[in-house]
Amino acid sequence: MESHLSNKTALILIDPFNDFLSEGGKLWETTKQTVIENNVIPNLIKLVSECRKNKIQIIYAPHRKTQKGDYLNWKFLSPSHQGSFNLSLFEKDSWGGEFHPDLQPQQEDLIAQNHWTASGFANTDLDFLLKQHGITHIVLAGMRANTCIDSTARYGVELGYHVTLIKDGIGAFNWEEIKATVETNFPNYGHKLLSTNEFIKDLK
Repeated sequence: MESHLSNKTALILIDPFNDFLSEGGKLWETTKQTVIENNVIPNLIKLVSECRKNKIQIIYAPHRKTQKGDYLNWKFLSPSHQGSFNLSLFEKDSWGGEFHPDLQPQQEDLIAQNHWTASGFANTDLDFLLKQHGITHIVLAGMRANTCIDSTARYGVELGYHVTLIKDGIGAFNWEEIKATVETNFPNYGHKLLSTNEFIKDLK
């Protein structure tokens, strides 16, 4: 990465919740294969550490902490809404709705408003935070590949950001979902598709 881009780049961590990433989380039995085999947790820890060393802004883009009745009167529930409603995913004041213990925000990090659906941008202040900090390049990692990751990446491109996806910094419910994002979707709209080590190498 060109040195002048470091202060214009942000790492966006999407939904690094215990429900997704920790044993005992409500979705762990579904996500653990890809999270473990893709080495997601160690890669995210490494990404965060290297970004902090290089003064790259870290922004958390979390899903809404669900509460009873959140989706009861919605006109058009998507399958993901129904899953959140039925399982009380990322429930407010619950362990599952907390960030993974090794991925806790620090004082200099930013936390965007919670998104209700998939995109970290839609109906949140994420775009505002990026603009206020002079960010032009965003790097995405976290959960889940074919929903929140894909939606946030697409939206970022539409808003005019340079978008990088960390292909071994994402998990999903199965490998087909990851392959759909990494091999089919992202290459058609995104700018850079890198591994964790490739991204870190670019920082040197």
